[in-house]
Amino acid sequence: MPQLDTSTWLTMILSMFLVLFIIFQLKISKHNFYHNPEPTSMKTPKQENPWETKWTKIYLPLSLPL
Repeated sequence: MPQLDTSTWLTMILSMFLVLFIIFQLKISKHNFYHNPEPTSMKTPKQENPWETKWTKIYLPLSLPL
């Protein structure tokens, strides 16, 4: 039974990593990224509701006169 020749495995594995690194670098370099992003304001305008301007009184059942 012949022996498996593993002398070239290290070269193949290292070359594979090098090629994968180059491919990923090329793919990433194709993307357009924003150069100087501006922060956006997160303030939301307050909405006026009709019931906020009116004075209302809540009557509890126990506070009603008998």
